[in-house]
Amino acid sequence: MSLQAPLVLELATIDDIPAITELWFTVFNDPGMRHLMPDTPGVRQWMTEANLYDMQQKPYQKYIKIVDPTTKDATGQPRLAAYAKWDLSMPNQRGPRFPPWHADQPSQDCNAFFGKLEEDRKRVMGDRKHYYLDMLGTHPDYRGRGAASALVKWGCDIADREGDGAYVDASKAGAPLYQRYGFVDFSDPATPGDTASMGRL
Repeated sequence: MSLQAPLVLELATIDDIPAITELWFTVFNDPGMRHLMPDTPGVRQWMTEANLYDMQQKPYQKYIKIVDPTTKDATGQPRLAAYAKWDLSMPNQRGPRFPPWHADQPSQDCNAFFGKLEEDRKRVMGDRKHYYLDMLGTHPDYRGRGAASALVKWGCDIADREGDGAYVDASKAGAPLYQRYGFVDFSDPATPGDTASMGRL
């Protein structure tokens, strides 16, 4: 039996954005998220442009990727196995997380869902500087190979080095991964849901 070649962690670039969009819609496909982010050409373009803007205009947004150097995608580049977006800004520096919603999106539902996430983060972290794991996704073909762990560790190592906290809106299923890196579930039991408010204080 041959051993699997190791995956490689690198900083993502503008050239990776189309693959990031494709991976996002592959990974986040549960009914609730698909309602908020329907898989339409318009929403795909909206997401692509949002990531492009953040990568170009917000230097504190750090996109990192895990690639499979043994497999090429349709463009001939190493296949994207996973990616993460870490926000390293000060709390009062971030501004809106997303641009105005696309016409294909239910704007009221999006405002309610993502607004609640922001309220929970403020409740847990307050005004303390912290590193926010804004997004993390691993392609199903690469789960169980340590890609997500490497992406989480990347940001946690920076937070530890700087003496700062970290935060993530985790799925309940994904919470054990973050607990291994010191995140604690601070979810409000009065408002149960599928998302865990997890912080490293």
